[in-house]
Amino acid sequence: MKKIIFLLFTFFTFYDSQAQEIKTLTYFQNDTLKLDLDLYLPKKKSNEKIPLIMFAFGGGFSGGERTSEKEFGMFMAQNGYAVASISYSLYMKGKDFGCKGTLTEKIKAIQIGVSDMWQATGFLIENADKYNLDTSKIFISGISAGAEIGFHASFWDYKLMNLYKSNLQENFKYKGFIGGSGAIQDINLITKEKAIPMLLAHGNNDDTVPYSAGSHRSCPTNASGWLILFGSYAVYNQMNDLHKDVKLITFCGGGHEFSGYLFHQGQQYVLDFVNDVLNGKRFESHLIVTSNKKGKDSGKYLFCE
Repeated sequence: MKKIIFLLFTFFTFYDSQAQEIKTLTYFQNDTLKLDLDLYLPKKKSNEKIPLIMFAFGGGFSGGERTSEKEFGMFMAQNGYAVASISYSLYMKGKDFGCKGTLTEKIKAIQIGVSDMWQATGFLIENADKYNLDTSKIFISGISAGAEIGFHASFWDYKLMNLYKSNLQENFKYKGFIGGSGAIQDINLITKEKAIPMLLAHGNNDDTVPYSAGSHRSCPTNASGWLILFGSYAVYNQMNDLHKDVKLITFCGGGHEFSGYLFHQGQQYVLDFVNDVLNGKRFESHLIVTSNKKGKDSGKYLFCE
């Protein structure tokens, strides 16, 4: 009996030592909407302020949960970083976000999600002292629709596109971007002045979010929901042309199923990326992951042959 009690004590002591502090906070609320975020914090207290990673889940702006990447939040917190996984307005719930949808509605869904992300970022900046956060070291990240939020929150004109109150400083800039199968509407928004370090992952046969330049959901040009997007490979080339720091992981033959790779199997890549950025390391790399899958674009890229 004593042995069992000792083993249980050892187990719970070990579990507690690995557990991180998680706080659920409301960052926006009005008469009709309440938006929360889960803030993962390192359990070990430090006098140094903590870098922060903002995260937005995927789900086509119609579904998904902020708790879906709990393991990612725990992993980064165990390594000394804070993660804020946010809920955001699912504007496309019950609507068509595909080819039969409406272009203006699709853009509005992104704009609302981006505005929510800006609200959440501003909220944590305002409360940075309470949680010991370093407001000069805020990264942004996301999967699929969440990566589209991350791209546009990083490069859209804040004054022009923000739907809510202005709560970010005019010169605010995210420290870096981590995106799984995301895309941006206008590649020309990524300029030498606005560019930030990036870690991107994408399957080159993604039919949902284009790997390079292409239409969202592979819609034909005559579709009411036709929307041109520039995916990870297009962004990688743009960053190279600007001589800015970027890492791309390409899954040759892979589709949209790899959108969550960085936050599931590839968490170490994220940790190394954040460490490299904060240590001032310069980098440019393209990691090519081959697979047995062959898609329509497999032969389009020589590095995938």
